[in-house]
Amino acid sequence: MSNFATYENMKDSGIEWIGSVPSHWRVHTLYQLATQVKDKNSELQEKNLLSLSYGKIKRKDIDSPDGLLPASFDGYNIIENGDIVLRLTDLQNDHTSLRVGLATERGIITSAYTTLRPVDTRTSKYLYYLIHAFDLKKGFYGMGSGVRQGLNYSEVKELRVVIPECDEQEAITKFLDKECARIDAIIDEAKSSIDEYKRWKASVIYEAVTKGIGVATETKKCKIPSIDRCPSSWEILRIKDVSTVVRGGSPRPIEEYLTDDPDGLNWIKIGDTQKGKKYIKTVSQKIKRSGLSKTRMVHRGDLLLTNSMSFGEPYILDIDGCIHDGWVCITDIHKVTKEYLYYFLCSELCKAQFTLQVAGGVVQNLNIDKIGSSYILVPTIDEQNKLVDYLEEMCSNIEGLIDEKTELIMELESFKRSLIYEVVTGKRKVV
Repeated sequence: MSNFATYENMKDSGIEWIGSVPSHWRVHTLYQLATQVKDKNSELQEKNLLSLSYGKIKRKDIDSPDGLLPASFDGYNIIENGDIVLRLTDLQNDHTSLRVGLATERGIITSAYTTLRPVDTRTSKYLYYLIHAFDLKKGFYGMGSGVRQGLNYSEVKELRVVIPECDEQEAITKFLDKECARIDAIIDEAKSSIDEYKRWKASVIYEAVTKGIGVATETKKCKIPSIDRCPSSWEILRIKDVSTVVRGGSPRPIEEYLTDDPDGLNWIKIGDTQKGKKYIKTVSQKIKRSGLSKTRMVHRGDLLLTNSMSFGEPYILDIDGCIHDGWVCITDIHKVTKEYLYYFLCSELCKAQFTLQVAGGVVQNLNIDKIGSSYILVPTIDEQNKLVDYLEEMCSNIEGLIDEKTELIMELESFKRSLIYEVVTGKRKVV
C-alpha cells in the first residue's frame, strides 16, 4: 500500500465490503443512481442481439441457425450505450462467472438479466467498475438468505455504494481503462503463448509416434488414414490387438470389488483429472459396495479416456477404483508399454481416426468397437522405451513453460481484481 498515493482524510463508509473511503465521497443506495430498464423489443424493432459473456457484452448473430428464432426476441430488453447488465440467475450453481457487463452500443438482450440505466450517464463507467468490484468480491452470492437461485431488481436496488464527484469519477475510469487494457494485453499474449506451446507439444508427440526419433529409417506405405508412410520396421496393429477395450458401467464379477477400506472404493470421476497431467493418483469421493451396480472395477496401470467425440486426454491410473459409463477403460495391455500407448492416444493421429469414424453421423459417443478398431503404430519395446523417455523430457519441459504462463495469468488477474477494488473504493488515489 505504501507504493502508491492514498487519500489523507478517510471515513467509515458503513458498508462492509467497502470499508473506509475518502471523506468527501458520498454514500448512496443504488436506486438513487440508476433505474431498471424495461423496454421490450415489440415487433422486433431492434435486431442487434447482444449477450453477456465473461463480463463482456458482445454481439451475436440473430439469424444464426444455432440460436433462437427471430420471433423469440419480442420479449427481449432494448438497452443503450452505458447501461449496466447484471446476470443474477443460477447463483446456487455457478460461483465462477463474471456477472456484470457494460453496454457500449444499442441492442437487445434477454430480459432474464437485470439492466440498470444510470440517472446521470456520466457515472456509467464508474458505477460499472464499482458493481464489477462487488461482483469480483462475490457479493451477489451473499445477498438474501438461504440457498438462492437468483436475485431481482427489488433486492439489488438496495445495494449501498460510494461515489466521488464526476471529475474524479472520470479520472478513475480513465486510469482503470488504461491499466486494465495493459494487463489484458499481457494476459492475451500469455494465453497465445500457451496455445503455441500446446501446438508444439502436439507436434512433438505426432512426430515421435509416426516417425520415431534420431536417424531416419526406411519407410513403408501406411494404411492408416491421414499418413502416407511410417518406419518399415514398425507393426501396424489395432488398439484391440494390443489391449482390451471396455466401457465403464459394465461390471466385472462382484468378487473383484472386495475391499478392506471401510469408506469403500475409489470413485474415479472425470472431475478428478488434471488437464495435461498423465496420471490419476487421487480421488475426491469413495463409493460403497451398495452403489456398485453401474460401475466397473479398474486397476493401477489401466488407461482411461472419456467416451465422447471430443476425446479428451487419456490418463494412466495410478490407483485401483471404479468408473461410470462416461469412461472407457483400456486394460490388459500387451505388445506395447502403457506409457507408449498413452502417448499414442494423445497424438493427433489417433484423434484423427476417431473423428473420421464418427464424421457425418449423428452418434456423438465413441463406442468401444470404434476405439478398438483404430490403428496403432508399434515399434519394438526398446524403441518404445526410447520414445517414451524422449517424450517425457520434451513434454515435461513444455508443460513447465505452460505452467509458468498459467501462473503469470493468475497473478495478473489477481492484481487486476485488487487494482479495480482499491481504486473504486478509494484505497488508492489516482487523481
